[in-house]
Amino acid sequence: MAAADPKTRDHGGGIDAAAARHGGARADWLDLSTGINPVAYPVGRLPASAWTDLPDANAGQALEAAARTFWRVPAAAGVVAAPGASALIAAIPHLIAPGSVEIAQPTYNEHEAAFRAAGWDVGQPGQPGQAGQPGQARVFVHPNNPDGRFFAPDPGGVLVVDESFCDVTPERSLIGLAVHPGVLVLKSFGKFWGLAGLRLGFAIGDPELVARLAERLGPWRVSGPALAIGAQALADHAWAGATRVRLGADAARLDQMVGASQDGAPLVGGTGLFRLYQVADAAHWQQALAAHRIWSRSFPYNPRWLRLGLPGTPAAWTRLALALDDLRGGI
Repeated sequence: MAAADPKTRDHGGGIDAAAARHGGARADWLDLSTGINPVAYPVGRLPASAWTDLPDANAGQALEAAARTFWRVPAAAGVVAAPGASALIAAIPHLIAPGSVEIAQPTYNEHEAAFRAAGWDVGQPGQPGQAGQPGQARVFVHPNNPDGRFFAPDPGGVLVVDESFCDVTPERSLIGLAVHPGVLVLKSFGKFWGLAGLRLGFAIGDPELVARLAERLGPWRVSGPALAIGAQALADHAWAGATRVRLGADAARLDQMVGASQDGAPLVGGTGLFRLYQVADAAHWQQALAAHRIWSRSFPYNPRWLRLGLPGTPAAWTRLALALDDLRGGI
């Protein structure tokens, strides 16, 4: 399957553009185009110093300690926090001299765009090249976005494992690879905790590469509120456990709801945060849902794939059910 054009760099979200095209105000829309937990972690009140003071060393150390415990980071691995996983994705290709990189496709297209922008040759696993050798690189999104595949790569060269959606299935994490030279495991805080606007991500792995990332990102790379909220949320293991149970039940509910519509819309894959379905015409489904001010995700490289995130409230579930009923009746 062909990769998406890196110039397009299509993503979920984009509600303003959807409203401009299909009508309505932003507040009218139900955004199911992303894989962000719709029931966000309850932040509560922050100390005023989180907003007014420059982030200090203690806050950064508290966040790192919470991250190490939550993700069971090996002691030999380095950890660096950043303003979102996307900042890390953009920076990683600049850590070593450009060479060839293998990226398992189809997948989240920011990895390819970032490596190309840094002068790398981009291919896929199994194509001619020297990826896996010292000075070369491989990238796996684990579980993959959008189809939810898991991988079992061996370390060698620079290996980037993007685990932005792995917190719903922590038993499948490849964090154990973080002890090997050249390995970087990426974590996205915004997805599982539902706080994408906070902009917080982590790179875990080879201490030398982690140190280069920290240097490249500069001081005060994470805001005071993100440091405080991240440390609090990562230490709340009870919330994480309950959230995994809820997401699993909601994903099964969504599969049943979509599978009952039209010709079945079989499940292709996904995670507990998003589901990928095969439909007769994804553009038609997206437009029909948009008529109900529900935004979904289609893909330029596969006209039959439609991705849906999870509704977060009873009203949102009812709204989607009605839209799917109308869609079924109109086909």
